[in-house]
Amino acid sequence: MTRRPAPHLLSRKDLERFFARDIDRHIPHLILDCAVFGFHNSDLKVLLIKWKGMNIWSMPGGYVRKTEPLDAAANRILQVHTGLRNVHLRQFHTFSGLNTSQRPVKQFYAKLGIRVPADAWPLKRLVAVGYYALVDFLRVRPSADYMADTCAWYGVDDRPRLAFDHEEILQSAREALRATLDVPSAGATLLPSRFTMPELQRLHEAILGRQLDRRNFQKKMLDRGDIERLAERRRGGAHRAPFLYRFRSGRAGDPL
Repeated sequence: MTRRPAPHLLSRKDLERFFARDIDRHIPHLILDCAVFGFHNSDLKVLLIKWKGMNIWSMPGGYVRKTEPLDAAANRILQVHTGLRNVHLRQFHTFSGLNTSQRPVKQFYAKLGIRVPADAWPLKRLVAVGYYALVDFLRVRPSADYMADTCAWYGVDDRPRLAFDHEEILQSAREALRATLDVPSAGATLLPSRFTMPELQRLHEAILGRQLDRRNFQKKMLDRGDIERLAERRRGGAHRAPFLYRFRSGRAGDPL
């Protein structure tokens, strides 16, 4: 996971140009929606956007250019809102959008004063390809473009209600993330390079949404052989300093 210079943020001029001439350069009726997960203070976080001047909350998303692969489009969208590239990114499901109303989108563009043809496909049914990204919380610089009032982290279980089908997409993304907990690269992306066993357990509990038995968890983690205990301890706490651990291989971007 690396940082790059801040990418171009969508402006009003970009939006007007999209509907005036660039819309045909994109795949009709297709959108990417991205659940961006981070871990901070024992809490699983998700990156959310509030639409400008409206009580509409969603995850980052965008349209796909005809000349780019889906993964490249997802990386482009994430770079805009996080400032990061080469993140741990996985496509997990496709959502039909059959029962999802796009009326709020039409109202939003009208509120901004953006001219949109009545038959433009972004106002109609959209098929959404879902991605989730695992990022280092402290390295992300949430960025809002012209269409948003804010882009910020929220606890997965303590967040605003999401519009469109994003509640379903987020729940599906979390279930897909749970299925990767036995794969070391998932935890290795969300945790610092050196961590304590309690920190690793809290990460698993945050993703699973339930508490785990401490002794059974530690035994399972050590038996798997994915982590190794270091000689150093975490100093500065009120209790006995716990040992530090690290994953034996890889960080973000390692194949699952």
